[in-house]
Amino acid sequence: MHLTALDNVRIGLVKVKKMSKEEATRRAKEALEMVGIGEDLWNKYPAQLSGGQQQRIAIARAIAMEPSIILMDEPTSALDPELVGEVLRVIEKLAKSKTTMLIVTHEVGFALEAADEIMIMDGGVIVEKGPPSEIVRNPKHERTKRFIATIRGRRSWVSSTR
Repeated sequence: MHLTALDNVRIGLVKVKKMSKEEATRRAKEALEMVGIGEDLWNKYPAQLSGGQQQRIAIARAIAMEPSIILMDEPTSALDPELVGEVLRVIEKLAKSKTTMLIVTHEVGFALEAADEIMIMDGGVIVEKGPPSEIVRNPKHERTKRFIATIRGRRSWVSSTR
């Protein structure tokens, strides 16, 4: 079933949270505006939206439900490079508002800048975790050291992180 952007955010509020359609509409509009989706896009269908807009609507759907934590798995993976920034700005805004998120990402630079804590995984196992600055400046695990060495030469943000 294809839903408009507004309907997509509203449906969980009505069906799961048992909100009235009016209250759900109000909250859905607030969430859409929070992620930069204006009224001009509320009645658009997925095929009429860019990948970045679709991803921001998915984030709006999550935040409208007011969860204690938002889980994101590669939120920028299928996006064109120009659209990645749109989604990362929304995630950064949520981070600044103290929304708790667990994000799996290969956007290492963004993770190092935006995260309070990062975890390095290898083979499905967390090998190291801590504040980004500590992980970058003083990695303890050999796998983390190799990873940081690999990215250090390619990115200036590694040396300037926090």
